[in-house]
Amino acid sequence: MDSNNGLNQITEPVVEVPNAQGTRAYDGRLTRRFIAGILIGFLVSVLVVSAAVLSLLYVYKGNGVPGLSVTGESDLLNEDTLNKIQALEDVIDTYYYKTDVDKQDEADGIYKGLMNSLGDPYSVYYTEEELDEMMNSTKGIYYGIGAYVSFDNTINMARISGVMPGSPAESAELCVDDIIYEINKESTQGLTLEEVVSLIKGEAGTTVHLTLVRNGSTSNVEVDVERAQIEVPTVSSEVFDNNVGYLKITEFDEVTYSQFVENMAELRAQNIEGLIIDLRSNPGGNLSTVCDIARQLLPKGVIVYTEDREGNREDYTCDGQNEIDIPVVVLVNQYSASASEILAGAIKDYNLGKLVGKTTYGKGIVQRIFDLRDGTAVKLTVSSYFTPNGINIHGVGIEPDVEVEYDGEAYAKDKTDTQLDKAKEVMQELLDK
Repeated sequence: MDSNNGLNQITEPVVEVPNAQGTRAYDGRLTRRFIAGILIGFLVSVLVVSAAVLSLLYVYKGNGVPGLSVTGESDLLNEDTLNKIQALEDVIDTYYYKTDVDKQDEADGIYKGLMNSLGDPYSVYYTEEELDEMMNSTKGIYYGIGAYVSFDNTINMARISGVMPGSPAESAELCVDDIIYEINKESTQGLTLEEVVSLIKGEAGTTVHLTLVRNGSTSNVEVDVERAQIEVPTVSSEVFDNNVGYLKITEFDEVTYSQFVENMAELRAQNIEGLIIDLRSNPGGNLSTVCDIARQLLPKGVIVYTEDREGNREDYTCDGQNEIDIPVVVLVNQYSASASEILAGAIKDYNLGKLVGKTTYGKGIVQRIFDLRDGTAVKLTVSSYFTPNGINIHGVGIEPDVEVEYDGEAYAKDKTDTQLDKAKEVMQELLDK
């Protein structure tokens, strides 16, 4: 979809932080509405940090954050901090050249700034609207253009990492690796992935103008894309020659497991003798979904495990009752991230199949969403994840067994997919053994 929320979201249950509205009042000059928002945002954030997506992302629901209590004390939220915020607000109110400044936008900016101060692109503050969009995106239906968007840290900008078949993005001829340079004539430089995605999404029937930087093009590509309701087909399949099944998983949403089971049943009914699983440009998704799918493929053992900053470990396991009994080849590329790396990493560690393509994205950290109980939330990195062999792939990725470049020009010319062709060759070698 238009994100991954990053890349790379993995969702489970929302930790509800105890309501902080009962904290001590401040005697300064800040307006009641403004200071209430700051108190709630800062105190809750401090409490959340002391406790600890695709990004690998958990979303927890409950009656409060386990093991936390509201003390009303904070090293950050002191009188000096509040006085400086008051001074900044006074300067804005007195001298800013516009008079229609929204106080809620100012408060939201403070919360976002606090999360940005961590220097972690995966730890963010969600306004109520942003949270609704993010949560709805995991259900497999959203409003946008039907493009996958990933963040390229080397240029600090977003790229198109995939295009859904039959989508407005495909009709507008968006291409993988296109750099999203401007949205509606506004530069995307410095914007987070969430902000880029938010600008691209919108009501069905409305139009978004994109300025793209494309490999091989001597000038920027300008394109208008009409938004639509996108029902995400996260799994598709077909059977190639020699009874080789092909299964493409575009992301791991709530609907993906049932689609996986349905497609696998159709492939099995055609007596496939080998299976190619295509995880290219898969940004991640729901942790429970990828584990459920892994349980239909892996032998008995650990699928993935996580460790928090205290070294506490949590294992996600498979009973091995549905271990696949035919050769497997997994296609990956530089945009395969988070949940897709969990599946690819487990298959590689168990020597269950061969990986073909390019080294994966390298997203080996875990985010959790904390519900602030006012319709907003924060997403915070809380732990790292490891493949069954104890490998943390964050910032490194998973190397394929057979490396092959994707030739975009060949695909544009006659739909030649160099990576898929190599996967077929590797599969034939496995079948011939």
